[in-house]
Amino acid sequence: MKKWFPSWPVTIVLFLIWILLNQSLDASTLLIAAVLGWFGPYITRRLRPLQAKARLVPVIVPLTLHILWDIFISNLAVAVVILGGQARRQRSGFIQIPLDLQDPHGQSVLAGIVTAIPGTVCAGFSDDRRMMTLHVLDLRDEGAWIRLIKARYERPLMEIYES
Repeated sequence: MKKWFPSWPVTIVLFLIWILLNQSLDASTLLIAAVLGWFGPYITRRLRPLQAKARLVPVIVPLTLHILWDIFISNLAVAVVILGGQARRQRSGFIQIPLDLQDPHGQSVLAGIVTAIPGTVCAGFSDDRRMMTLHVLDLRDEGAWIRLIKARYERPLMEIYES
């Protein structure tokens, strides 16, 4: 079964995206959605030699809520920085965050999370992937940022990808 349907979640997402893009539930749209949903993951399965081993754990819900809350709060904080004086804009900087998370898929998700939150951008990883460089728009306390990223995002991702 896994050979013919390598990724059910991707199949379902592709199916739904096609229906939403076409805004139709007629037979031809459903047929094409089904073919694309099956064919996409099937044809690209060999392009991913390293398969993700994510687990559905209870930590996913709090992690998602933290991300949504942080996006909301960060939007407000970025607005304050932008609307504030010149002094507020001069506190940006780069920090190095040591990583315990070693799964490449988990690291990609971590980079996506911090980049999705306004005011922070993942600027890259060290060659050995043990350090992540993060750019912060309003950098006051480097240690606080490191503790926040590790506790709020890295630990739950380790539970999801490495347990």
